[in-house]
Amino acid sequence: MVRTLPYGAWPSPVDAALAAAHGGQPEAVGFVGEEAWWTEPRPAEGGRRTLVRRTADGREVSVLPPPWNVRSRVMEYGGRPWAGAMRPEGPLVVFVHFADQRLYAYEPTAPDSRPRPLTPLSPVGGGLRWVDPRLHLERGEVWCVLEEFTGDGPTDVRRVPAAVPLDGSAAEDRDGVRELTDARHRFVTGPRLSPDGRRAAWLAWDHPRMPWDGTELLVAEVTGEGTLREPRTVAGGPEESIAQAEWAPDGSLLYVSDRTGWWNLYRDGTPLCPREEEFGGPLWKVGLQWFAPLDDGTVAVVHGRGAGRLGILDPVGGEVVDVAGPWTEFAATLAVHGSRVVAVGAGPRTAYEVVELDAATGHARVIGAAHEDPVDPAFYPEPRIRTFTGPGGREVHAHIHPPRHPEYAAPEGAPPPYVVWAHGGPTSRAPLVLDLEIAYFTSRGIGVAEVNYGGSTGYGRAYRDRLRGQWGVVDVEDCAAVALALADEGTADRDRLAVRGGSAGGWTAAASLTSTDVYACGTIVYPVLDLASWGSGGTHDFESQYLETLVGAYAEVPGRYFERSPVEHADRITVPFLLLQGLEDPICPPAQCERFLARLQGRRIPHAYLAFEGEGHGFRRAETMVRALEAELSLYAQVFGLNPPGIPTLELTE
Repeated sequence: MVRTLPYGAWPSPVDAALAAAHGGQPEAVGFVGEEAWWTEPRPAEGGRRTLVRRTADGREVSVLPPPWNVRSRVMEYGGRPWAGAMRPEGPLVVFVHFADQRLYAYEPTAPDSRPRPLTPLSPVGGGLRWVDPRLHLERGEVWCVLEEFTGDGPTDVRRVPAAVPLDGSAAEDRDGVRELTDARHRFVTGPRLSPDGRRAAWLAWDHPRMPWDGTELLVAEVTGEGTLREPRTVAGGPEESIAQAEWAPDGSLLYVSDRTGWWNLYRDGTPLCPREEEFGGPLWKVGLQWFAPLDDGTVAVVHGRGAGRLGILDPVGGEVVDVAGPWTEFAATLAVHGSRVVAVGAGPRTAYEVVELDAATGHARVIGAAHEDPVDPAFYPEPRIRTFTGPGGREVHAHIHPPRHPEYAAPEGAPPPYVVWAHGGPTSRAPLVLDLEIAYFTSRGIGVAEVNYGGSTGYGRAYRDRLRGQWGVVDVEDCAAVALALADEGTADRDRLAVRGGSAGGWTAAASLTSTDVYACGTIVYPVLDLASWGSGGTHDFESQYLETLVGAYAEVPGRYFERSPVEHADRITVPFLLLQGLEDPICPPAQCERFLARLQGRRIPHAYLAFEGEGHGFRRAETMVRALEAELSLYAQVFGLNPPGIPTLELTE
């Protein structure tokens, strides 16, 4: 029997601790011999990431105990942090340890083996960092990307493809690291060797471009001594984004380019499957992989419009056969071995899990991080994919998660409160997957609307280019359009709308509160708040000139930086808000939050500021995630007049 209780008062088994325990996802899949390996989060262990192997008998074994943390800080967002190979005496892996960013080698089955450093420390700035390693046992080296700080400033940095000796001779000697090219480009990916070892290919780009604006695909011959000759550009440019490049077994070069307005797959310049959908995405992390060539000439691909499905592409006919199963979204990580394809997939009822596809038979199965429902799935939301109409008639894509509970319903005729979620990036996208943070709200009677506003990826270049010069306008308008449309149709309560977001989504949330009257409150998480300072040494090197495209060149439009910055208009906020910040965040430093709050003094606006020691950009510790989630729910409860049982009250100050 379904009982009646007001929205927000429904008891739910999806508590904050449960949501925190299921935060994060497997990443960086790979093969070590016949075995599939990947990295996996451990929120209860200080937020570290461990390396997991699936043994021949089907067991999942954590390769590295605490405090080892397999995670790179190159470009701050990191990227692929490990590589491995199987030798007669057992597996050898190299990995980046987060605490010191050194590259380590480890033989997990050798007696009394411990990780041994391959690279030195540096006292300069952020030191030496490594990402996207590839093992070349025949050369006795690891080829990867070296990020080297040359001073104490966040932009005092150079990046270059490099070779690190496996014998440990460079562990205390920076000169022992062999740079493969000069540092002519600001940003590079790891070099990929052709099957015959005679050529190397990698991607490069320079400020002020971001990799989704324009990149170059470089190819160079490899000398007998293992150095690279003068590279030549074979694809890409200032207005063409190459997202990934790999050599096929036959020696041809495959790459993903958006030259037609969609990231499509090419072989030596010839399109293999021209479609108005994406076969690539934004290169936020070095080593992301949307395709992987198989030995038989086919290609495993993650592709789609608005969602990434896993399929096998036959280049001869240009047809793609997608994997069958509950997974409707696959992450940008793939590995192949023979006819086996390993990927990370999820769906609206399934969290991210490691999936193996047999390309020969089409059979797919879960082999790691298997989803197990921690509560009755009746407490999960039933999301809807919708397209709304924004200003000027433009399309706005969103995922709507209505409140849902198997035992309770609200009084007849009462629309529920809704929270609009703005994703980060902003050149990113909200995937439609099971997220217990969303279920935390929906199972209590609060709806969630994830908005893939103009600028989001997955819908072609024209859609993501909508944000060029319009950050703080298009994203704010699109989120408001979805919120008001839900209210107008009776899906949401017009008087009980909230907005929340983290990073670039935190910017959108803050900008929404300072420039619209749509929302009754908001949650702002590790945000950008001050454009002028953030774009002039107030953030890391990778995004230090991002605003050139998002807002415009500061020298040309300084007024735009002032007019759109929430920190300059704190006096316009008239509703309560919650501000969450990691104190060790190099991307959106806490100084912006402090300036924002200082501008708010005397305004008597109820708010709370929670700053977390040991957290950076993106919360990783279970205790932090629990505190943040409960605080957010308490804010909505106080503003919307809800009564969620068992939630600590967040103290709001004025």
